[in-house]
Amino acid sequence: MKQKHWLFPLLIVFIAGIMVSCGGDDSLEYDDDVLTFRMQEFVENISRHARSTRSNFIIIPQNGIELAFWYTDPDDGIRHTYMEAINGMGVEELFYDGGLIPSYDDDQEEKLYMLDYLKKPARYPDLTVMVSDYVSNDLNITDALNRSYNKGFIAFPRRSDNEDYIYIPPASDIRNVNSNNITSLADAKNYLYLISDDNYSTKTAMINAIKATNYDVAIIDLFFKNKNTLFDEDDLIELKKKANGGSRLVIAYISIGSAENYRYYWQDGWEKGKPSWIKKEYEGYEDEEYWVEYWNSQWQKIILEYIDEIIDAGFDGAYLDNVEAYYFLKYDDDD
Repeated sequence: MKQKHWLFPLLIVFIAGIMVSCGGDDSLEYDDDVLTFRMQEFVENISRHARSTRSNFIIIPQNGIELAFWYTDPDDGIRHTYMEAINGMGVEELFYDGGLIPSYDDDQEEKLYMLDYLKKPARYPDLTVMVSDYVSNDLNITDALNRSYNKGFIAFPRRSDNEDYIYIPPASDIRNVNSNNITSLADAKNYLYLISDDNYSTKTAMINAIKATNYDVAIIDLFFKNKNTLFDEDDLIELKKKANGGSRLVIAYISIGSAENYRYYWQDGWEKGKPSWIKKEYEGYEDEEYWVEYWNSQWQKIILEYIDEIIDAGFDGAYLDNVEAYYFLKYDDDD
């Protein structure tokens, strides 16, 4: 990428501010730099909002590693306000992307370069990187774990029948089991990613299944059975207990770049284009999930209220999915 003058980031900020003051947040042109800037700003705002209520609230964006940099390029410098707003990064399919062998391509090389760049001693060496590979050949689970831990990451490899995070893996898939009390994300040696409740007929059954594990971190949904029942403070007290007596962190999953029509905020009559900021069908989840103009003030209000619900329930943090929405909104159609 062509090197930009150091004043240009300030110019982008200034222009974006003018757009907001003129009501332009609801009619943003799909410029690559402005799209990424808006997502960086959104994550920072979520973090600031949450930490104004709970100073140690954990923020973990999933994917979108390039948001750590101005113009998504390490050559243009780290966006430190973004890095200071987060505690870790979730990365899907870093070493295994569903193939029978490890993935080796330019995308993987670029992601690893960015992560290595960020974790240099003079930068953010304590950044927690949470890898969730999709390993279609279960014989490669050990290799997937080794690849992540050898890089200083923590890992949750998904077996061939667990692409959608629907069950708790066998104990052999967890590394570095410990009885420590986990009080910060940097303490975590492993994690559980369980955002489906399909295998549990009751909330109590799901809570008990998680309590029977020794994961240091559990990522779950705020709701049991979609919008019907929330996990509450009493539930979180139980969920934070590891089977071996230590304590764990419990993080709530939330999509900030897409709207899901089974969520409590979805209103009758909403569909693609109604409201106008519901922009584009999410491939693979058509008629259920949609990419949104995440800079829209109505959408941001929804998300900040959702974050308040997460805090009130007693979660330790939020796992922000679909932060790479800027990539999918570069094209203003479904072709």
